[in-house]
Amino acid sequence: MSVSKHLIMVVDDNQDILFNLKLILEANNYDIKTANNGKKALEMLSTLDKVPDVIISDIMMPKMNGYEFFAAVSTNPQLNRIPFLFLSAKSTSEDIRLGKMLGVDDYITKPFKKEDLLASISGKIARNKKANLIDEEIKKIFSSLNIKMQPSILNKDQPSLCLLLVYWDDVTGPFLKQSYPSGKNCLISINTIGKQLFHAATSIYGHDKITKAQGILLNIENIENQGYVFFDSFPDKDERFGEKQYMLSVIAPILTYFDSLKIKEVLIEISEKIKNEQNWEIKEYWDRILEVMSDRSTLLNPQSK
Repeated sequence: MSVSKHLIMVVDDNQDILFNLKLILEANNYDIKTANNGKKALEMLSTLDKVPDVIISDIMMPKMNGYEFFAAVSTNPQLNRIPFLFLSAKSTSEDIRLGKMLGVDDYITKPFKKEDLLASISGKIARNKKANLIDEEIKKIFSSLNIKMQPSILNKDQPSLCLLLVYWDDVTGPFLKQSYPSGKNCLISINTIGKQLFHAATSIYGHDKITKAQGILLNIENIENQGYVFFDSFPDKDERFGEKQYMLSVIAPILTYFDSLKIKEVLIEISEKIKNEQNWEIKEYWDRILEVMSDRSTLLNPQSK
Protein backbone atom coordinates (compact mmCIF):
# COMPACT_ATOMS: atom_id res chain seq x y z
CA MET A 1 0.00 0.00 0.00
CA SER A 2 1.45 3.37 -1.04
CA VAL A 3 2.15 5.98 1.61
CA SER A 4 0.30 9.27 1.16
CA LYS A 5 2.64 12.15 0.37
CA HIS A 6 2.70 15.28 2.50
CA LEU A 7 0.93 18.21 0.85
CA ILE A 8 2.68 21.59 0.65
CA MET A 9 0.99 24.80 -0.47
CA VAL A 10 3.31 27.40 -2.00
CA VAL A 11 2.09 31.00 -2.50
CA ASP A 12 4.16 33.48 -4.51
CA ASP A 13 3.43 35.95 -7.32
CA ASN A 14 6.74 35.16 -9.05
CA GLN A 15 6.05 32.34 -11.50
CA ASP A 16 9.74 31.41 -11.81
CA ILE A 17 10.02 30.95 -8.03
CA LEU A 18 6.79 28.93 -7.94
CA PHE A 19 8.09 26.69 -10.71
CA ASN A 20 11.50 26.15 -9.05
CA LEU A 21 9.96 25.46 -5.63
CA LYS A 22 7.56 22.98 -7.20
CA LEU A 23 10.48 21.14 -8.82
CA ILE A 24 12.51 21.06 -5.59
CA LEU A 25 9.63 19.86 -3.41
CA GLU A 26 8.29 17.29 -5.86
CA ALA A 27 11.82 15.88 -6.19
CA ASN A 28 11.70 15.37 -2.41
CA ASN A 29 8.44 13.43 -2.57
CA TYR A 30 5.97 16.19 -1.64
CA ASP A 31 2.64 16.95 -3.32
CA ILE A 32 2.41 20.63 -4.23
CA LYS A 33 -0.40 23.15 -4.65
CA THR A 34 0.48 26.65 -5.84
CA ALA A 35 -1.21 30.06 -5.85
CA ASN A 36 0.04 33.51 -6.90
CA ASN A 37 -1.53 35.50 -4.05
CA GLY A 38 -3.14 35.04 -0.65
CA LYS A 39 -6.68 35.52 -1.90
CA LYS A 40 -6.40 32.72 -4.43
CA ALA A 41 -4.68 30.52 -1.84
CA LEU A 42 -7.60 30.97 0.58
CA GLU A 43 -10.05 30.03 -2.17
CA MET A 44 -8.03 26.88 -2.87
CA LEU A 45 -7.87 25.97 0.82
CA SER A 46 -11.67 26.04 1.01
CA THR A 47 -11.94 23.46 -1.79
CA LEU A 48 -9.08 21.05 -1.00
CA ASP A 49 -10.00 17.57 0.22
CA LYS A 50 -6.86 17.51 2.36
CA VAL A 51 -5.49 20.27 4.58
CA PRO A 52 -1.86 21.09 3.64
CA ASP A 53 0.85 19.87 5.96
CA VAL A 54 2.81 23.11 5.48
CA ILE A 55 2.13 26.50 3.88
CA ILE A 56 5.02 28.48 2.34
CA SER A 57 4.20 32.06 1.42
CA ASP A 58 5.84 35.15 0.01
CA ILE A 59 4.98 38.45 1.72
CA MET A 60 4.70 41.10 -0.98
CA MET A 61 1.92 39.95 -3.33
CA PRO A 62 -1.04 41.64 -5.05
CA LYS A 63 -4.69 41.35 -3.92
CA MET A 64 -3.77 39.80 -0.57
CA ASN A 65 -0.22 39.93 0.76
CA GLY A 66 1.49 37.39 2.98
CA TYR A 67 0.71 39.19 6.25
CA GLU A 68 -3.00 39.32 5.43
CA PHE A 69 -2.95 35.71 4.25
CA PHE A 70 -1.25 34.55 7.45
CA ALA A 71 -3.80 36.46 9.54
CA ALA A 72 -6.68 34.78 7.67
CA VAL A 73 -5.17 31.30 8.09
CA SER A 74 -4.25 31.83 11.75
CA THR A 75 -7.75 32.94 12.77
CA ASN A 76 -9.48 30.03 11.01
CA PRO A 77 -10.03 27.09 13.44
CA GLN A 78 -9.80 24.59 10.57
CA LEU A 79 -6.47 25.98 9.32
CA ASN A 80 -4.71 27.60 12.27
CA ARG A 81 -2.54 24.60 13.13
CA ILE A 82 -0.94 24.34 9.69
CA PRO A 83 2.78 25.20 10.02
CA PHE A 84 3.31 28.49 8.15
CA LEU A 85 6.64 29.62 6.66
CA PHE A 86 7.44 33.01 5.16
CA LEU A 87 9.82 32.80 2.19
CA SER A 88 10.56 36.41 1.32
CA ALA A 89 13.04 38.84 -0.17
CA LYS A 90 12.21 41.16 2.77
CA SER A 91 15.40 40.41 4.65
CA THR A 92 16.07 43.29 7.03
CA SER A 93 16.21 42.54 10.74
CA GLU A 94 12.98 44.53 11.18
CA ASP A 95 11.20 42.37 8.58
CA ILE A 96 12.35 39.14 10.17
CA ARG A 97 11.49 40.41 13.66
CA LEU A 98 7.96 41.28 12.52
CA GLY A 99 7.47 37.84 11.00
CA LYS A 100 8.58 36.16 14.20
CA MET A 101 6.46 38.50 16.33
CA LEU A 102 3.41 37.52 14.30
CA GLY A 103 4.12 33.89 15.13
CA VAL A 104 5.06 32.30 11.82
CA ASP A 105 6.79 28.97 12.28
CA ASP A 106 9.84 30.03 10.27
CA TYR A 107 11.11 32.98 8.23
CA ILE A 108 13.45 32.15 5.35
CA THR A 109 14.95 34.89 3.21
CA LYS A 110 15.51 34.82 -0.55
CA PRO A 111 17.80 33.70 -2.05
CA PHE A 112 17.54 30.57 0.08
CA LYS A 113 19.46 27.34 0.45
CA LYS A 114 17.48 24.29 -0.60
CA GLU A 115 18.78 22.33 2.39
CA ASP A 116 17.54 24.98 4.86
CA LEU A 117 14.06 25.01 3.34
CA LEU A 118 13.75 21.22 3.32
CA ALA A 119 15.02 20.95 6.91
CA SER A 120 12.47 23.53 8.08
CA ILE A 121 9.60 21.77 6.31
CA SER A 122 10.59 18.38 7.73
CA GLY A 123 10.87 19.74 11.27
CA LYS A 124 7.51 21.49 11.17
CA ILE A 125 5.75 18.39 9.83
CA ALA A 126 7.27 16.27 12.61
CA ARG A 127 6.19 18.73 15.31
CA ASN A 128 2.66 18.96 13.95
CA LYS A 129 2.45 15.18 13.76
CA LYS A 130 3.14 14.98 17.51
CA ALA A 131 0.39 17.51 18.23
CA ASN A 132 -2.02 15.45 16.10
CA LEU A 133 -1.00 12.30 17.95
CA ILE A 134 -1.83 14.01 21.24
CA ASP A 135 -5.26 14.90 19.84
CA GLU A 136 -5.84 11.26 18.95
CA GLU A 137 -4.62 10.11 22.36
CA ILE A 138 -7.03 12.51 24.07
CA LYS A 139 -9.89 11.11 21.98
CA LYS A 140 -9.01 7.55 22.95
CA ILE A 141 -8.64 8.37 26.64
CA PHE A 142 -11.96 10.18 26.89
CA SER A 143 -13.72 7.51 24.83
CA SER A 144 -12.40 4.75 27.07
CA LEU A 145 -13.59 6.67 30.15
CA ASN A 146 -17.00 7.14 28.53
CA ILE A 147 -17.13 10.70 29.85
CA LYS A 148 -20.14 12.75 28.84
CA MET A 149 -19.57 16.47 29.14
CA GLN A 150 -21.39 19.61 28.19
CA PRO A 151 -19.75 21.48 25.29
CA SER A 152 -19.76 24.75 27.27
CA ILE A 153 -17.19 25.07 30.03
CA LEU A 154 -19.04 27.59 32.13
CA ASN A 155 -22.68 28.53 32.50
CA LYS A 156 -24.26 30.85 29.95
CA ASP A 157 -23.86 33.90 32.18
CA GLN A 158 -20.05 33.65 32.32
CA PRO A 159 -17.30 33.67 29.71
CA SER A 160 -16.43 30.16 28.48
CA LEU A 161 -12.79 30.12 29.53
CA CYS A 162 -10.85 28.02 32.04
CA LEU A 163 -7.27 28.28 33.31
CA LEU A 164 -5.75 25.33 35.14
CA LEU A 165 -2.47 24.23 36.67
CA VAL A 166 -1.65 20.51 36.87
CA TYR A 167 1.35 19.02 38.70
CA TRP A 168 2.92 15.62 38.20
CA ASP A 169 3.27 13.32 41.21
CA ASP A 170 5.49 10.22 40.98
CA VAL A 171 3.02 8.14 42.95
CA THR A 172 -0.43 9.35 41.93
CA GLY A 173 0.34 10.85 38.52
CA PRO A 174 -1.06 14.23 37.41
CA PHE A 175 -3.21 16.14 39.87
CA LEU A 176 -5.04 19.45 39.63
CA LYS A 177 -3.24 22.10 41.69
CA GLN A 178 -5.34 25.16 40.84
CA SER A 179 -8.11 26.16 38.45
CA TYR A 180 -10.25 29.16 37.71
CA PRO A 181 -13.18 29.08 37.78
CA SER A 182 -13.22 26.37 40.41
CA GLY A 183 -14.31 22.91 39.37
CA LYS A 184 -17.67 23.22 41.12
CA ASN A 185 -18.57 26.16 38.87
CA CYS A 186 -17.78 24.32 35.64
CA LEU A 187 -19.98 22.07 33.55
CA ILE A 188 -17.03 19.76 32.86
CA SER A 189 -14.71 17.93 35.20
CA ILE A 190 -11.67 20.21 35.19
CA ASN A 191 -9.82 17.70 37.36
CA THR A 192 -10.43 14.94 34.82
CA ILE A 193 -9.57 16.95 31.73
CA GLY A 194 -6.41 18.34 33.33
CA LYS A 195 -5.14 14.86 34.15
CA GLN A 196 -5.94 13.50 30.70
CA LEU A 197 -4.26 16.39 28.87
CA PHE A 198 -1.11 15.71 30.88
CA HIS A 199 -1.30 11.95 30.25
CA ALA A 200 -1.86 12.43 26.51
CA ALA A 201 1.14 14.73 26.12
CA THR A 202 3.53 12.55 28.13
CA SER A 203 2.45 9.46 26.19
CA ILE A 204 3.63 11.15 22.97
CA TYR A 205 6.68 13.16 24.10
CA GLY A 206 7.82 11.09 27.08
CA HIS A 207 8.61 12.53 30.50
CA ASP A 208 12.22 13.26 29.62
CA LYS A 209 11.15 15.69 26.88
CA ILE A 210 7.80 16.93 28.12
CA THR A 211 9.13 20.22 29.47
CA LYS A 212 10.87 20.84 26.13
CA ALA A 213 7.53 20.62 24.33
CA GLN A 214 6.68 24.21 25.38
CA GLY A 215 3.25 25.16 24.04
CA ILE A 216 0.81 23.04 22.03
CA LEU A 217 -2.52 24.13 20.54
CA LEU A 218 -5.02 21.24 20.60
CA ASN A 219 -8.53 20.38 19.48
CA ILE A 220 -10.41 18.64 22.30
CA GLU A 221 -13.24 17.27 20.23
CA ASN A 222 -14.83 15.23 23.02
CA ILE A 223 -15.94 18.43 24.74
CA GLU A 224 -16.09 20.56 21.57
CA ASN A 225 -13.40 22.91 22.86
CA GLN A 226 -9.82 23.82 22.14
CA GLY A 227 -6.91 23.89 24.53
CA TYR A 228 -3.51 25.49 24.75
CA VAL A 229 -1.12 23.61 27.01
CA PHE A 230 2.28 24.78 28.23
CA PHE A 231 4.73 22.51 30.06
CA ASP A 232 7.58 23.51 32.32
CA SER A 233 9.46 22.31 35.41
CA PHE A 234 11.78 23.32 38.22
CA PRO A 235 14.63 21.29 39.80
CA ASP A 236 13.59 18.87 42.54
CA LYS A 237 16.04 16.16 43.56
CA ASP A 238 13.29 14.22 45.31
CA GLU A 239 11.41 13.64 42.05
CA ARG A 240 12.07 10.63 39.82
CA PHE A 241 13.03 12.84 36.87
CA GLY A 242 15.05 15.27 38.98
CA GLU A 243 12.46 17.96 38.43
CA LYS A 244 8.90 18.85 39.39
CA GLN A 245 6.91 18.87 36.16
CA TYR A 246 3.73 20.84 35.64
CA MET A 247 1.30 21.95 32.97
CA LEU A 248 -0.54 25.23 32.54
CA SER A 249 -3.55 25.08 30.26
CA VAL A 250 -6.24 27.35 28.86
CA ILE A 251 -9.45 25.76 27.57
CA ALA A 252 -12.08 27.62 25.54
CA PRO A 253 -14.59 26.95 22.76
CA ILE A 254 -12.36 28.76 20.22
CA LEU A 255 -8.63 29.45 20.42
CA THR A 256 -6.95 30.95 17.37
CA TYR A 257 -3.26 30.72 16.64
CA PHE A 258 -2.96 34.44 17.45
CA ASP A 259 -4.70 33.78 20.77
CA SER A 260 -2.15 31.08 21.57
CA LEU A 261 0.75 33.50 20.98
CA LYS A 262 -0.66 35.99 23.49
CA ILE A 263 -1.68 33.27 25.95
CA LYS A 264 1.81 31.80 25.86
CA GLU A 265 3.30 35.10 27.07
CA VAL A 266 0.94 35.09 30.07
CA LEU A 267 1.64 31.43 30.89
CA ILE A 268 5.39 32.00 30.72
CA GLU A 269 4.97 34.79 33.28
CA ILE A 270 2.99 32.47 35.57
CA SER A 271 5.60 29.76 35.12
CA GLU A 272 8.41 32.09 36.15
CA LYS A 273 6.54 32.93 39.34
CA ILE A 274 6.02 29.22 40.06
CA LYS A 275 9.71 28.46 39.55
CA ASN A 276 10.77 31.40 41.72
CA GLU A 277 8.22 30.49 44.43
CA GLN A 278 6.48 33.84 44.09
CA ASN A 279 2.83 34.42 44.95
CA TRP A 280 0.39 34.77 42.09
CA GLU A 281 -3.38 35.04 41.87
CA ILE A 282 -4.95 32.71 39.31
CA LYS A 283 -8.01 34.95 38.81
CA GLU A 284 -5.76 37.90 37.94
CA TYR A 285 -4.17 35.89 35.15
CA TRP A 286 -7.53 34.47 34.06
CA ASP A 287 -8.73 38.07 33.68
CA ARG A 288 -5.66 38.93 31.60
CA ILE A 289 -6.14 35.95 29.32
CA LEU A 290 -9.80 36.80 28.88
CA GLU A 291 -8.78 40.36 27.98
CA VAL A 292 -6.23 39.36 25.34
CA MET A 293 -8.65 36.86 23.82
CA SER A 294 -11.39 39.49 23.71
CA ASP A 295 -9.09 41.87 21.87
CA ARG A 296 -8.98 40.22 18.46
CA SER A 297 -7.72 43.36 16.75
CA THR A 298 -5.12 42.48 14.14
CA LEU A 299 -1.47 42.39 15.05
CA LEU A 300 -0.73 43.35 11.49
CA ASN A 301 -0.31 46.55 9.60
CA PRO A 302 -0.07 45.11 6.09
CA GLN A 303 2.03 47.04 3.63
CA SER A 304 0.87 47.45 0.08
CA LYS A 305 3.07 46.40 -2.74
